Amino acid sequence: MPLTEPSDDHLPQEDPVAFDGAAGDPDDNVVTGTSGTSDPATPGDGHAVEPEPTLPEPVRQRIVALTAAVLPGLPADEVPVPLRRVAKFAPNRRARLGAPAIAAQLTADPLFRQRVTARVLADAGDLGGAVVEGTAPAAADPVEVAALAYLARPRGWRELIDASGAAVRAEADSAVVAELVREAEQRATRAEHDRAVARVEAEKLRDELARVREELGQLREESRQLARTLRETQARERRATELLATERGRAARASADVDAELRRARARLAEAEAAAGVARASAKEARSVDDARLWLLLETIGQAAVGLRRELALDPVDKLPADFVADAFAEQPGTAPAGPSARARDTDDPARLDQLLALPRAHLVVDGYNVTKRGFGEMSLEQQRKRLITGLGGIAAQTGDEVTVVFDGAERMHGLPPAPRGVRVLFSRKGETADELIRRLVRAEPAGRPVVVVSSDREVADGVRRHGAYPLGADSLLRRLARS
Repeated sequence: MPLTEPSDDHLPQEDPVAFDGAAGDPDDNVVTGTSGTSDPATPGDGHAVEPEPTLPEPVRQRIVALTAAVLPGLPADEVPVPLRRVAKFAPNRRARLGAPAIAAQLTADPLFRQRVTARVLADAGDLGGAVVEGTAPAAADPVEVAALAYLARPRGWRELIDASGAAVRAEADSAVVAELVREAEQRATRAEHDRAVARVEAEKLRDELARVREELGQLREESRQLARTLRETQARERRATELLATERGRAARASADVDAELRRARARLAEAEAAAGVARASAKEARSVDDARLWLLLETIGQAAVGLRRELALDPVDKLPADFVADAFAEQPGTAPAGPSARARDTDDPARLDQLLALPRAHLVVDGYNVTKRGFGEMSLEQQRKRLITGLGGIAAQTGDEVTVVFDGAERMHGLPPAPRGVRVLFSRKGETADELIRRLVRAEPAGRPVVVVSSDREVADGVRRHGAYPLGADSLLRRLARS
């Protein structure tokens, strides 16, 4: 390409013919004071002016760089006016921003080019001398040789520029070839990688296909099993439907038989009610006779009891059998005569408590902590005792029965509130449990007196039952207290 490029409007536009110097200029054909070479054609020798050669881009850039490097070293009067402002630029900006002006001035001003050439050749040393002589070392940079040849313009300088251009183009072609080779290698590497990935993917797909085929076989087997199960289920459903129809027929016949039997039973019931009416009338008459006989018997027994009391001279007593057990604690377990077990009842129905307390002169014995810990164990022991004793006071007031509550304790506890009327509070002695004290109380009672023991302890219940008492669970008393 030509050295000059489109420049700014402020740069001067000169005739390219002036590239080789004006007519009559004594310095036009002189490169340096030590060289006898000259341009091959000048305007004054009758030959036509050859046009500027087309420079490779690296050569053009190197020419501008060399000129920009020596530009500040020239005297101010030797620097063309368009380049004086460029000469003041910083070194890194001078070649970049002033390139169009420098190229235009080198083309249009041979004298400026010769002045630049003198300084550039001086800096180039042996390479500059070789280029001025028209030769170039084989090891020299072709771009540098072409730039120096363009500036010095020795004999055969165009051939040097052409050779440099060929070398630059060869380097460019080599770089392009190298880039193409590198891209080809990269494409080959990528292709190999893609093939490896494809092989891995193919292996995965084959494994997946084998797995899918295996799952398909399992699904087919499950489908066959489900179909077989469905057929068996349908067969069972048909049999069940047939059995249901049969059972419905039997139920219908049984319902008809039941209706007929119900009609016969109603007829018999009517007959029985009529017979019961006749029997009630007869029983009423017989009862009046029995009432008269019973009244006479009770009157006789009462008069006999009064006579027996006068005969035995028995005075009213201040203490009951349980009081002797509470005061003395002298009787050892097993010394009291065991009463008959005719009073034992194998029942734990809560409704039995009210029935037993309704018996005359009944004695209610309560296993204290067994009841309180079952009913309100979240309270303290003092609050449990207080609540139970208060509730038993209400029962004693309602029924008039004797009530005894027994607690475990090595010694009598102090600070207890006074017991309600009709309620006796006992604590077991040291070395004795409440269960043993309860059994002693039961043994101390006379045979025939109803004694009710409330405890959920199985050993206590079995022990008092052998002595003729009525054992009841703690829940029966708790429900009775809750109702109160």
